[in-house]
Amino acid sequence: MTGPQKLKQMADKLRVHSLKMTTKAGSGHPTTCMSMAEITSVLFFSEMKKGDEFVLSKGHAAPILWAAYAEAGLIPVSRLTSLRKITSNLEGHPTPRMPLVKIATGSLGQGLSAGVGMALGFKLKKNKNRVFVVLGDGEVAEGSVWEAANSASYNKLNNLIAIIDVNRLGQSQPTMFGHKTKEYVKRFSAFGWNTIRVNGHSVRYLLKAFEKAKKSKKPVAIIAKTYKGKGVSFIQNKEGWHGKPLSSEDLKKALKKLGDPQVKLKSGFSVEKSKTSIKSAKKTKYEIGKKVATRQAFGNALLNIGKANRNVVAVDGDTKNSTMSQDFFNKYPERSFEAFIAEQNMVGIAAGLSAVGFVPFASTFGAFFTRAHDQIRMAAYSQSNIKLIGSHGGVSIGEDGPSQMGLEDLPMFLSIPNAVVLYPSDAVSTEALVESMAKYNGIAYMKTTRGKMPTIYKSTEKFSLGEFKVIKKSKSDKVLVIAAGVTLFEALDAYEKLKKKGINIRVVDLYSLQPLNEKELIKEAKECGHNVLVVEDNYFGSIGSVVSNAVGKINHLYVKEMPRSGHPDELLKKYGIDSSAIIKGVLR
Repeated sequence: MTGPQKLKQMADKLRVHSLKMTTKAGSGHPTTCMSMAEITSVLFFSEMKKGDEFVLSKGHAAPILWAAYAEAGLIPVSRLTSLRKITSNLEGHPTPRMPLVKIATGSLGQGLSAGVGMALGFKLKKNKNRVFVVLGDGEVAEGSVWEAANSASYNKLNNLIAIIDVNRLGQSQPTMFGHKTKEYVKRFSAFGWNTIRVNGHSVRYLLKAFEKAKKSKKPVAIIAKTYKGKGVSFIQNKEGWHGKPLSSEDLKKALKKLGDPQVKLKSGFSVEKSKTSIKSAKKTKYEIGKKVATRQAFGNALLNIGKANRNVVAVDGDTKNSTMSQDFFNKYPERSFEAFIAEQNMVGIAAGLSAVGFVPFASTFGAFFTRAHDQIRMAAYSQSNIKLIGSHGGVSIGEDGPSQMGLEDLPMFLSIPNAVVLYPSDAVSTEALVESMAKYNGIAYMKTTRGKMPTIYKSTEKFSLGEFKVIKKSKSDKVLVIAAGVTLFEALDAYEKLKKKGINIRVVDLYSLQPLNEKELIKEAKECGHNVLVVEDNYFGSIGSVVSNAVGKINHLYVKEMPRSGHPDELLKKYGIDSSAIIKGVLR
């Protein structure tokens, strides 16, 4: 075991690195690095072992993380001078562009949820590795932290250790409780955690705290009182230094105070990357014409893909009897995790499970994913391999009313770079696309609908990401009608009625919004004289935006006002997205 004196010297060495890096970069957060120097030293050079996971939730302290990697021999020390350069992976906040990072942080309050997911993954694997998450005291004001704390306690995650760096100062003023560390003790204790209050600059006390944490049967929160800018008197515990590097002159003064620690220590910590692969699964057979809700088809597909792949897990937000993930939960309870009504934490857990080698399917109403937009955004930066299912899309859900109607979800997911966005219309396409999204390495979102719709495809039909299906086509088509989900059936009804009037329209099922085969879609539009009508059960910015970006000018039928409760047919008609509205649009 490394002695306290050498660990203290390493803490100062990490401070020196942090100061030098940020001054050279001309930006960064050196003072928040300095407050957690002893914590970092003890973790990396005494406590963490091979296979453990580390999440720096207070991501603005990235310089000290890079310094710890360098001193641990995981990256060359010479690379530290590249901090924040456009050519460097040592970014201002951690992202997996640096391969040693699994969870991107910097949007505060999210690291603990990812830690919960990782800890759950370790429990499922039945290994004894632990997860360490360092949080700033400022970010503990975020509600998502307490969603995660609640979840960790509920799941008895004694392999999860949170270290709260209570350095008193936020960005613009002192934090909510300053140095009143008992306030954090009370809160974490109330959520069912074991808490240990320590002087965060005492290596001896930190070592004792981590030793005590090993014996806990609950998740552990180490509440560490620290000082921002510790070790340099003219910035220590002073306001106005957040996010400010020292000038060259001030750096010289600071280095004189810290000295030039020559200590070298070995670290037992290393990062293990998990590889995932998905095998094809047996598909449910559906008869043409049989009415099946796409949410039910998702549930069937999840069960099938889970049977073929033990690395597939499910997370739900207390909606599994609506999203239809309940069959998976019943069949594979050990691989099923209930996040309850805490969607931010649900997405964070999914990201954490992904980081340790699982392929999580997280499901809730599409409307409720909007409250987890930031977690989804950060999961993209984490390069998380997560699959999200949003049920109850559009006004077609009916009487439950506008708060339950997923109308804003597609624009949100379309804004995420490299995210796959799917909107299947029948059971066969849904099941095929669930497997496609499982095999895709990255974020994938599927929108499903509440009502039962006829099966229109044969069970042998193939569906590829980025493609679409032309369902009705002739050489005399006057208008290209593009739809997905419930409006596809309205388009098919309009097709039959228009055909009786001698008017042919081409009907496209645009099940894949992102990626999109723009070249083929443009070809279809050209063959219809560039007369394109898009009809969708969404607000503006969804399918219409995707299509117009590809083919240019379109006619667009969508939900243009805040909807109300009512029967699905009444609502489709009222908001101008039913077959009669399509017919009028075509005739115009």
